[in-house]
Amino acid sequence: MGLFKKNPFGHILLLKKWLIRIMGGLTHSRYRGFNDLKIEGSEVIKNLPDKNVLFVSNHQTYFADVVAMFHVFNASLSGRTDSIKNVGYLWHPKLNLYYIAAKETMRAGLLARVLSYAGAITVERTWREKGKEVNRQVKMSDISNIGKALDDGWVITFPQGTTKPWKPIRKGTAHIIKKYKPVVVPIVIDGFRRSFDKKGIRIKKRNILQSMVIKEPLEFDYENEEVNSIIEKLEYAIEQHPSFLKVISEEDLKAEEELNEKRRWSYKE
Repeated sequence: MGLFKKNPFGHILLLKKWLIRIMGGLTHSRYRGFNDLKIEGSEVIKNLPDKNVLFVSNHQTYFADVVAMFHVFNASLSGRTDSIKNVGYLWHPKLNLYYIAAKETMRAGLLARVLSYAGAITVERTWREKGKEVNRQVKMSDISNIGKALDDGWVITFPQGTTKPWKPIRKGTAHIIKKYKPVVVPIVIDGFRRSFDKKGIRIKKRNILQSMVIKEPLEFDYENEEVNSIIEKLEYAIEQHPSFLKVISEEDLKAEEELNEKRRWSYKE
């Protein structure tokens, strides 16, 4: 790697590599220490092409979700199976890994700017800004930048555009899928909302079961499939379709709470 070699967004790759190494080292214990992350499906990661892959996931915190994915993806590529044991996998991280984030969020403080340099593709929300509802057109430069990132490597997106569960998937994700025809890999995460604060920076609770399930790529008819059909497939794949909602009886709720207690990890490794 040349000393000042850059990616398509002008970021110096050597600097990006060191940021990932340092931030990865600082955050590793959040997923294998204070809490322990249970991973399923890492073999999917190993079989993906190097470019034009779009990961779609539900969203629970601003930063902890995507940082966990950086850990899991790099650990999987280094040969680990459903494990992030030994953070040495970040010595040679995947540098063409990006994630879509709100421009407003990634400008909020030094930490956000550092994380942004590590791989953020920032976009302007079309529906919300500074806590207020807005209604504006999608910026074509944002769409173009997502396409540029897909052309260079892998992109992570949270198509609901919010950390609140059961919110509808934004149509923009479906249009991106139709336009750029990426391999689409669904991910379902859980436990992050209970482990961290909303930003995903402060540890709220320890010994919480965190989980990340990586599913097989979805199949689409890119040319002919309707946007609404794509959205419905995404909703089912990341387990955010309205059919997943149900009224839980007091008895079932108590049973689930007892199960969660049993799931707490004892750190013997």
